[in-house]
Amino acid sequence: MARAAVPGRLNWLVSSLNATRDETPTARTLVLDVPGWPGHLAGQHVDIKLTAEDGYSAQRSYSIASAPDAARLELTIQRIADGEVSPYLTGVLEPGDPLELRGPIGGWFVWNPSSPAPVLLVAGGSGVVPLMSMIRAIEGRVPVRLIYSVRSPADALYVAELSERARVSPLTLTYLYTRRAPEGVPAGRINAGVVEAAGWPPEAKPAIFVCGPTGFVEAAADLLVAAGHDPGTVKTERFGPTGT
Repeated sequence: MARAAVPGRLNWLVSSLNATRDETPTARTLVLDVPGWPGHLAGQHVDIKLTAEDGYSAQRSYSIASAPDAARLELTIQRIADGEVSPYLTGVLEPGDPLELRGPIGGWFVWNPSSPAPVLLVAGGSGVVPLMSMIRAIEGRVPVRLIYSVRSPADALYVAELSERARVSPLTLTYLYTRRAPEGVPAGRINAGVVEAAGWPPEAKPAIFVCGPTGFVEAAADLLVAAGHDPGTVKTERFGPTGT
């Protein structure tokens, strides 16, 4: 997931691409070695800077996908065909190449590992990336429910890993397909019925995280509040076109 970069006081670090992993035909995970990395919390992001030979530079922010205790930092990048940064990161950058980054950034949209509350994650498209960091960090310590909205099955990230985690840990998955659904599955968007059936009841007092495009996040947050969840417990992270 990409956001517009926000200047901060963190120092730029030079990482090295260790490996890549294709998640979908248009999304790739970058596995990075980052000397001096201070560690992160599940839900945080980093700024990435690319600098051309003529000195021109472009910055974008990407969510961290890896768990805080992972050996390497992982970023999953959704390629935008006419983007300025994501095509390079997903199609040109090769293992061994350097990449400037700074972070971690963000202290509100993070999962608290000391919390015993169940977790409800609601993702739209690549908004699942920071939520995947949370799932990996939770590692079965508390029950998690994920409502994941994508255009089609081919657009879903981390399908195999999520399926395996749902098999061996208290993770419940609910997929929504807004354009093309598998045979026998109706296409549709998130609605009150989905929130009631696939989420936690308000009395469970879950920690709630919603991430995705602005319209999706606003709709999901409104549905959760209408269902009786305390607005103060619904943490949201949204993104829009950034020229990625």
